[in-house]
Amino acid sequence: MKILLHTPHAEDAPEWIAALERALPAAHVRRWSPGDTAEADYAVLWRPPAELFVRRDNLRAMFVLGAGVDALLALERRAPGTLPSGVPLVRLEDAGMAEQMAEYAIYAALRYMRRFDEYELAQRENAGAAPWRPLEPHARDAFHIGVMGLGMLGAHVAKRLADLGLSVRGYSRSKKTIEGVTTFAGASALPTFLDGLKLVVNLLPSTPDTEGILNRDLFARLAQGAYLVNLARGTHLVEAHLIEALDTGRLAAATLDVFAQEPLPAAHPFWRMPRVTITPHISALTLREPAVRQIARKIEALARGETIGGIVDLDRGY
Repeated sequence: MKILLHTPHAEDAPEWIAALERALPAAHVRRWSPGDTAEADYAVLWRPPAELFVRRDNLRAMFVLGAGVDALLALERRAPGTLPSGVPLVRLEDAGMAEQMAEYAIYAALRYMRRFDEYELAQRENAGAAPWRPLEPHARDAFHIGVMGLGMLGAHVAKRLADLGLSVRGYSRSKKTIEGVTTFAGASALPTFLDGLKLVVNLLPSTPDTEGILNRDLFARLAQGAYLVNLARGTHLVEAHLIEALDTGRLAAATLDVFAQEPLPAAHPFWRMPRVTITPHISALTLREPAVRQIARKIEALARGETIGGIVDLDRGY
């Protein structure tokens, strides 16, 4: 069995190769390099170049080292036929990411509900000079949270927030049922879902239909002084509209883990906005060992002729 590996950082490759060969003792794993068109049975990929797919029609499956496959689908949109026809594209299903994402969302929700962000700002700006003044926290029963996207990650995040006794709504393309969460489905239900939300957590898949969905029209439907947490993709957010909403007070603050350009350029205004909290795309990191175990199980299942989960519908984009 021959496995082709692509990771953007060369220093990561030896550990991925070793982990895959431990999990699949019959496998020979090599890191792809430019000009490599040698035979492979499977590809394990993260943000590969289009060149990697030259002469790859004999692949049995392609595994993505993440839950999102937007980078690969963008290659196909720019140059149809880049991805080998008929080869299953398989995303990771959790592999330790869902709980990381829930921890991030819970932290952001409690930070804003209890107004810890305002205490942090006061400390930075006043350094003890301001009066010692407690702030009235947002009323729990009025702090309505909306989770946009109820796939594997979003459903887990919504459930974990609801388990804390918070008021949680969920929005998805198709109808979902989650204990403790009021769910909405389809574009026609989006306005009702958004109405009066105090905090929005975005976990939508990145598709042409969701690009720019976090915009001034969406912000206008939220409660005055609402909060935004974007954990999905930077392309979901119209950055200029967020800056406008923060400047006018339509939104009170935002926590952003993803950006249209990553790393975020040093000159970007978000760095200088005290009501914007930035993290470097770390809300749910791929954990090597759980990811490798999942990929190995799926390769073994495919070899037995079994059906596996996580196969991407290329038309839907997830």
